[in-house]
Parts: sequence; C-alpha cells; structure tokens
Amino acid sequence: MGEPHPYVVLARETVRRFLTHEKELSSGLEIAPDGGIWNIPRACFVSIKKNNGDLRGCIGTIEPVKPRLDAEIMANAVSSATRDPRFDPIEARELDGLVFSVDVLSEPEPVRDISELDPKKWGVIVSSGYRRGVLLPDLEGVGTAEYQLEIAARKAGIHDINGAVIERFTVDRYSEK
Repeated sequence: MGEPHPYVVLARETVRRFLTHEKELSSGLEIAPDGGIWNIPRACFVSIKKNNGDLRGCIGTIEPVKPRLDAEIMANAVSSATRDPRFDPIEARELDGLVFSVDVLSEPEPVRDISELDPKKWGVIVSSGYRRGVLLPDLEGVGTAEYQLEIAARKAGIHDINGAVIERFTVDRYSEK
C-alpha cells in the first residue's frame, strides 16, 4: 500500500497540531501543493477509529460550509477529534493508535422509492421539519436500506419516516488503512 491520500494526511496533521498546540496549517497546500484537489467546495466527513476498528469520532457536513475542501476537512477533523458528543475529546497521546479516514460526499439527490437505495453504495439523509439524520454508506452491520433509514432517522430523533424527505449520496472514501 502506498502513501495515504493527502486528504487523510491533512486530517491527521490538523488534529495533531491542534492537540499539541502547534502552529495550525494554513491550507491543504502545505500537504499537497496541487491546488486542484483543494479548490472546490465539497461536503465531507472525517472519521477517526481505534486500531481495533472502534469508532472514536466522526463529524461531517452534508453540504459544504467552507469555500474549499481543505478548509472543510480541517474543520471537520478538529470537530471529529474534540466535539463528537458520543465520545470524550481525543488526547494527543492517543494519536498513534488511531486511524483517520475522509469521506468526500457527492451532491445529495432525492429518493422516490426505497428500491433506489443500497446501503453499500449510497449514504442517506432523512429530513423531517428541522430534524436531519445522516448515515454514510458501506458501514459494518448495515445490510439493508430499511435498517440504514431507521438508523439515520433515529440519529435525528425522527420517530416515523412516513412523510420524511429522503436523499441519497455517494462518497469517495480515503483511509489510512
């Protein structure tokens, strides 16, 4: 296996510098000088797992909130490490035992029927009123579209998906492993 993709290197280095109080990176250009991979605004998730596969943090956006992908990755990496409400903040001493991945999302598209979903290929967004739940594709233990929708709805506090808006998206996944 070759070197990790610059997206993953940027996520890890951003978190490392944040946790060790070193000077922040100014942009992804410090990792990879090819501006073409950073310039476009894209939504992304940064996931951090322990070496054994247990999730340690995962935060992301389903539509871009930053003008460039590098800024989106950097913000989501710090949030994943320090602001995921399911976990205590990551400490610098943990970094060597963690694996970073970055999922870059496609534009969401509407789903008319559950038959248009495949949890291995498509992530889902379930929206009802101001509540919105998201589940990335190809997650261990999620084998059916029904279960995928159930999890996404539950994450948002949506108790009944009848009448909810359902969207799907793909991801380009980049991982250290």
